[in-house]
Amino acid sequence: MSPFHDNGHYGKGDGLRRFLALAQRPARRNLAALRHRVQTLIFAIPAYSLTLVGLTPARLLLCPGDPWPGDADNGRAILEGHFSFAGRTIRTPVSDGPPPNSAAPDPFHTLWLPLGMGPRWRAELHAFAWLRDLRVAGGDSVRHRARDLVASWIAHHQRWDRLAWRADILAARLSAWLSQYEFLSAGADAAFNNLFFKSLSRQARHLARIVPGVMADGRLIGAAKGLIYCGVCLPGGGRYLKRALRLLEKELVRQVLGDGGHFERSPSLQLSILRDLVDIRATLIAAHRDVPATLQSAIDRMAPMVRFFRHGDGTVALFDDSNEEQAWLIDMVLTHADATGKPLASAPHSGFERLTNNRTLIIADVGAPPPPGAQSHTHAGTLSFEMSLDKERLIGNCGGPAGLDGSWRQSMRTTAAHSTLSVEDTNSTEIFEDGGDGGFLGRRPRSLVCRRKEEDGAIWIDASHDGYLGPFGLIHRRRLYLSADGEDLRGEDTLSAPKEGRAFRRKFVGRRFAVRFHLHPRVQTSLVQDGAAALLRLPSGAGWQMKVSGGVLGLEESVYLGVKGEIKRAEQIVIRGNVAKEGAEVKWALTRVAGKS
Repeated sequence: MSPFHDNGHYGKGDGLRRFLALAQRPARRNLAALRHRVQTLIFAIPAYSLTLVGLTPARLLLCPGDPWPGDADNGRAILEGHFSFAGRTIRTPVSDGPPPNSAAPDPFHTLWLPLGMGPRWRAELHAFAWLRDLRVAGGDSVRHRARDLVASWIAHHQRWDRLAWRADILAARLSAWLSQYEFLSAGADAAFNNLFFKSLSRQARHLARIVPGVMADGRLIGAAKGLIYCGVCLPGGGRYLKRALRLLEKELVRQVLGDGGHFERSPSLQLSILRDLVDIRATLIAAHRDVPATLQSAIDRMAPMVRFFRHGDGTVALFDDSNEEQAWLIDMVLTHADATGKPLASAPHSGFERLTNNRTLIIADVGAPPPPGAQSHTHAGTLSFEMSLDKERLIGNCGGPAGLDGSWRQSMRTTAAHSTLSVEDTNSTEIFEDGGDGGFLGRRPRSLVCRRKEEDGAIWIDASHDGYLGPFGLIHRRRLYLSADGEDLRGEDTLSAPKEGRAFRRKFVGRRFAVRFHLHPRVQTSLVQDGAAALLRLPSGAGWQMKVSGGVLGLEESVYLGVKGEIKRAEQIVIRGNVAKEGAEVKWALTRVAGKS
């Protein structure tokens, strides 16, 4: 279990707080949720599947390209019956499945209702992105296994299913089936092709009916991608294409901010959506269709923002449900994006700052949480920062759960799992997990201010938020200074009451605070100078020393979930103290010390 918690204000708040948080959502969001519930009742009626019947295509007009490499090892594992998603694995029989329409027992029937596997595991299974792994594993036996699995899925999902037919999963599956059709169809008989095209057309009809539905976040772009693929690949798919392009253009205007950041503020999601947009553009070009200017503009602006989030090792920062991602894949996505723009120093629309001098890089979160409907990736990490030196990470956040169970997901979203200040182990943003759209926010920062100044090569950031104003009457202000040579980072964290709120000192006097600096697992740390300072040593041998005033310095356990499917032990430097009647002020300095460079 994770060591982080937030004093009961996370996920298990009282009913009144949840009700008030839901009541603050826009009326259209609540109406969409109500409409979704009614539709769900209709879709569950057995006769609904009859409304999806229509003409079955005999061929595809186009097979979309798939430039992304698969994992051959995972493909071979699937061939042996091992299915691994979200950090967990199950095993199925390895005998060949029955041919389509066969009365023989299906050896994969237990795969589609796996015992003990959560919705994230099942979502990855039903999305079929793993067909790419089978493709690169090569060989006729692998191709046969892929067809058997597709046929088995079709046999078990003739009727609507709440998760397997959910819009984002359905769209991802359609995209995967269409882009891997040449791999699937080579050597296939007429029975499989008929089964495949019949299911494909039924799923496309359902997707066209339900989009946008209850979704209001980045999943809509994936849904548009699936519908665009159907529009250019299926005979008579023009109506799908027209609708999908309208949806895509509308969502790109809404979701891609002026600085190129995605409005959900997640570096991992930024990369994933850019990859989808690159696929859509390539498919439209292959189909001899015009590429909308909105789509091209979004790619041109999002690619530099991916670069903005990269550390010196080529991986991305761990804000808002992100993992490091693979540097080679990021390179590949940026190459296919073919957008050469350089990252900005400030991303004011997205709410991030990038400070870089010499070989030192700081990326700081100084922005507000995203709007309602786009909060399922939100972490309570306001004013957190990450720091790397050349290709080595030093300070960061704990990362995203990448499909781990609910307790890990809750823990990683807390303020305590980020390199920032928290009061009374309470989140600066109150996050509820059980919203119909994957999560919603209660109390959150409403007023955020950030100023940047550069002079003689040095960089200052001065930012504040009021996320603790409601529960404690306090404003958190963080100042950062990076020297011109990159070898001196100084910070100041203050807690103070606004002028008009000083009469409520009883709310905050004596309250405990903690300023946390989560260290990368490869960083070695020790307390020196009788506990008055901490010495940090990177794998390269480079050393940095932290000195503090205004609190008690200590070392505590932490965890690192920056790599998907892995939980690593780590350490954190923590400065603890209590808020006085005049507030609190913590100063800290992180400076390079002599040693191996």
